[in-house]
Amino acid sequence: MVERVGDAVTQVSPGDHVVCSWNPHCGHCFYCERDQPILCEPFARHQPAGHLLDGESRYTLDGAKLHHFSVVSSHAEYCVVPESGAIRVPEAIPFDRACLIGCGVMTGVGAATRVARVEAGASVAVIGCGAVGLNALQGAALEQAAVIVAVDRDPAREAIARSFGATHFVLAGDAGAIDQVKNLTAGRGTDYVFECAGSEASLQLGFEVVRPGGHAVILGKTAVNQKVSLRFGSLMGEKRIVRSSYGGARPRRDFPWLAQAYLDGKLKLDELISLRLPLDRINEGFDAMRRGEIIRAVVEFPA
Repeated sequence: MVERVGDAVTQVSPGDHVVCSWNPHCGHCFYCERDQPILCEPFARHQPAGHLLDGESRYTLDGAKLHHFSVVSSHAEYCVVPESGAIRVPEAIPFDRACLIGCGVMTGVGAATRVARVEAGASVAVIGCGAVGLNALQGAALEQAAVIVAVDRDPAREAIARSFGATHFVLAGDAGAIDQVKNLTAGRGTDYVFECAGSEASLQLGFEVVRPGGHAVILGKTAVNQKVSLRFGSLMGEKRIVRSSYGGARPRRDFPWLAQAYLDGKLKLDELISLRLPLDRINEGFDAMRRGEIIRAVVEFPA
């Protein structure tokens, strides 16, 4: 909830319910003017140093400067964000559900609906059924894809993948995984693939199962300086490959839409939350994520 605003702020007011975006944008740099706010130059320049878009910090502790963690500083009871980083959403959506929208939900759902623009009746494969992959599944389901194949190395993920819209489930480690996917699509491969696992093996699998002329959207991440080796032939066949970090997000357009979709019963958020915990136990949540035991942990602050 907004506590205070600066004199020049016009988009939100004190008392508004908002979702914070980790990728605020200036609106007028080279990339913002080309409708690519994810690449905003002031953000790219200053965010790695823990600063806001103007290159400054608004935090101090005992007179010493503090930094803004990923702009939103969401592991604190109060935070200071740019105006473009606070997006008003309907008051009816609970805060512990709304907080999920600004990262994994936007990335996964947006990859299907905004980046790839999956059409009704299409075939889709989603590789990696974690927080982003589950949302890619429900994004494909929202667009009424006919075949939605969830691929994961953990068989325990099948049930939740199907609850998020998967029509089929394939174990990533199976020797016949590629053939299993292709057999569901007349031998061609899927129209779209969303790689959400962030490994060389999952990248290769994605390029193998997407059909010639199909669309491959890379959402998973690995170390930025890590080199990967891929079978070149899997990239051939006029395949269209794009990397997406935020699902084509236009937060003022998309966050209210996602919140309303949840309120209308069209978007699953409750099912993403595996664990709720207070701030002083946050490390337990990180540990559970590293062990792969949870989808999302939500930090709850005192009322």
